[in-house]
Amino acid sequence: MDERLRIKELAAEDRPREKMLKGASSLSDAELIAILIGSGNSQETAIQLAQRILNGVRNNLNALGKLTLRELMTYKGIGEAKGITLLAAMELGRRRGLSEPPE
Repeated sequence: MDERLRIKELAAEDRPREKMLKGASSLSDAELIAILIGSGNSQETAIQLAQRILNGVRNNLNALGKLTLRELMTYKGIGEAKGITLLAAMELGRRRGLSEPPE
């Protein structure tokens, strides 16, 4: 029997998407990643999967941004589509850091 807590079962104020409505700064890195990946796997929620990925890079977003698609896909629950979504988000973050702020 599956006894893991699903995100839908969390209180509304604890769900990543609902928290995002109050402002992105209120979310942890894992919660932001969970929003990107959308769902976890049969053993863990999207938040737990995101935490496991972050643990794999010692909670270093710079290291996460250097992972390849193949490396991301070693995590159960991350297939090609979710891996590409994460790579795209990391690339946008990199580009944002390089762009000049508007005057």
